[in-house]
Amino acid sequence: MRRALFAFALMPMFMISLAFAGDAEIKAAQSAIDGQLKAFIANDGAAAYGFAAPNVKQIFPTVDTFMNMVTNGYAPVRKPQSYSFGKVEQTGPGSIVQQVLIVGPDGKDYEAVYTLQQQPDGSFKITGCSLRASTSVST
Repeated sequence: MRRALFAFALMPMFMISLAFAGDAEIKAAQSAIDGQLKAFIANDGAAAYGFAAPNVKQIFPTVDTFMNMVTNGYAPVRKPQSYSFGKVEQTGPGSIVQQVLIVGPDGKDYEAVYTLQQQPDGSFKITGCSLRASTSVST
């Protein structure tokens, strides 16, 4: 009986620690996206490429090929007028999906959905991004 009561008493502390771990992972993932977007804005291709996960670097093995892909296919991400974080979901241990609401260089609204994976060193890297025009921006 005491063991059950003790375990029950520890449960809220365990749940709180999981929430803080989740918040820390989300902040780290958002920091990676923010860093990459700021690097794009600053025309720092090498820094932007540094936020890409190994799977992306395998497809785009150089900074130039990566930047060409972003410039030609993701203009709102490459040169956003503004951006803000929307919905976020932890899809598994060390795996995050983050919505980013973007006003593109054309003044139109876009939704970018980033996927990120925690790396062995603890950092989060961007594994993918899907982009679509948005008729209404909401969080």
